[in-house]
Amino acid sequence: MLGKIITVITLLTMKATATIYYAGVAESGGEFGVYSISGVVGTGLPGEFGVTYQFINEATVDIYVEQNKANINLFRVAFLLERMCPIATGLGATFNETYYSEFAAAVSYITVTRGVYCILDPHNYMRYNNPSQQPLSGSVIGNTSDPTAATTAQFAAFWGELAGRFSSNEKVIFGLMNEPHDMDTNLILANDQAAINAIREAGANQLILAPGNGYTGGHSWTEEWTGNSPASSTVMYQITDPVNNTAFDIHEYLDSDFSGSSSVCSQLASTNLAPLTAWLQQYGFKAMITEFGGANGTECDSYLTDIVDYMADNSVYIGWSIWAAGPLWGSYSACCANGGQWGSLEPGSVAADGSPGMYETVWLLEIEPLLPTTLQQTGMSSVNGGAGAGGGGGGGSGNSSSSTTATTRTTSTTTSTTSTATAVPLYGQCGGIDYTGSTVCASGTCQYDNPYYSQCVL
Repeated sequence: MLGKIITVITLLTMKATATIYYAGVAESGGEFGVYSISGVVGTGLPGEFGVTYQFINEATVDIYVEQNKANINLFRVAFLLERMCPIATGLGATFNETYYSEFAAAVSYITVTRGVYCILDPHNYMRYNNPSQQPLSGSVIGNTSDPTAATTAQFAAFWGELAGRFSSNEKVIFGLMNEPHDMDTNLILANDQAAINAIREAGANQLILAPGNGYTGGHSWTEEWTGNSPASSTVMYQITDPVNNTAFDIHEYLDSDFSGSSSVCSQLASTNLAPLTAWLQQYGFKAMITEFGGANGTECDSYLTDIVDYMADNSVYIGWSIWAAGPLWGSYSACCANGGQWGSLEPGSVAADGSPGMYETVWLLEIEPLLPTTLQQTGMSSVNGGAGAGGGGGGGSGNSSSSTTATTRTTSTTTSTTSTATAVPLYGQCGGIDYTGSTVCASGTCQYDNPYYSQCVL
C-alpha cells in the first residue's frame, strides 16, 4: 500500500510541475535528392540548392511564427552528412563550405531573424557513406568490423567542428543523430558520448538531444530484439554531460507499426510511452519528442490530442516537433498517408486533387489548438527552459520537485561507474587526454584513435 501511495504522489508531482519549453515543426528537405533505386553510391551528391535540396522556405517559417506568435518557438532542420562532409574527405571536421553556408543561413534565419530555437538534425540513421537507400544504406558509424565505416572518433570530430561554429548561438539545439537502428545499442551510447564530449570541448553549452536504438522509438525504449539489443533503457542511462544539459531524442508515431506510414491511428502514446516515462523519472533525465504525426482524418484527432496532452502532463518531456514541413514536398505527404498525396505541413501545401494540405487539415485544425501557452523565448537552449544549463543530472528539470530525482540519477550513474571500474563495455571510451575512467575493456582491446579518444573494440 505504501508503495502505491508513493507512486501516486510521484505521478501527481510530475503532472503538477509539467512544462513544455519548446514546440514546433520539423523541416525536411536538406536531405532530399539522393535516392537511387539501384543503390548507386554518390547519387545526387552534392546536389543543387533549391532544386534537389533546400532546408527551409523563409516565407513559410514567417507564417508559422506570425500565425502562432508566442506559441511556437522551434524548428528542426534536417541536413545530410554526406553533403556536409563529402565522401571524398570522409566524416569529420572538413566541410563542404557551400553546403554549410546554405545550412547556416537557414539556421540564422530561424534563430536570429525570427528569434526562435532550431534543432540541427543530421538525418543519417547513424550511418555514413551511402545515403542512396536510406534508412538502410550506408555503413554504421563506429562499426569496427566494416573497413569502410566512419569511426566514432570521426563522428566526434564532426560534432566538435559543427558545435564550435554554433557555440555562440544560444538558440541552437544539437540533435546528435536521426533514428539510429539495427545496431549494437552500446555503440550508439559510445557515439553519443563521444559527440557530447566533443561538443562541450568545443565550448558549446547548448541543449543536446541524444538518440537511442530502434529508430529511437519511445514505445520500444525498454524492449530489445535482434538488431535492437540491448534495450536502450539498459545502457543509455550511462550517458553523461559535464554541463548537465542533455535530454533524450524520442520519436513516436501513432499507427499500428509506429512507422508513420499509415493514415490509421491505433497506438495511444499515453499507454505506449509509460515505460519510457518511468525510466526517465527513475534516472532523472528529460526527453523531447522530435517526430510524431497523424493523418488528416478525424480518426487521428483523439490520438494527436493524447500525445500532446501526455507530454504536457508529464514533466520529463520538455518539448516537441511534429513531422514535417519543408519547401520541396509539393503535394506529397511527409507522414501518415498510405503513400497518398495529401500535402505536407508546409503552409500553402495542397493535396494532389487540389484540396487543402496537411498544414490546414492537421496543423491548423488539430495541432494549433493544442499549442502550449508558455514557451521559452529567450536564453540558451536548456533542459530547464531558460534557467541555464545544469540543475539536475543529465536532464533534471532543476525545479524543487525534481531535485531528489536528479540526485537519484547522479547516484545511480556513480554506482554504475564504480561497479564497472575494471570493465569498460564494448565500444566504450577507455583512454584519452582528460579521460579519468577505466582503461580495461570487458571485451576486446583498448584501441587508440586520437590523443583525446581510445575505444574498446574487437
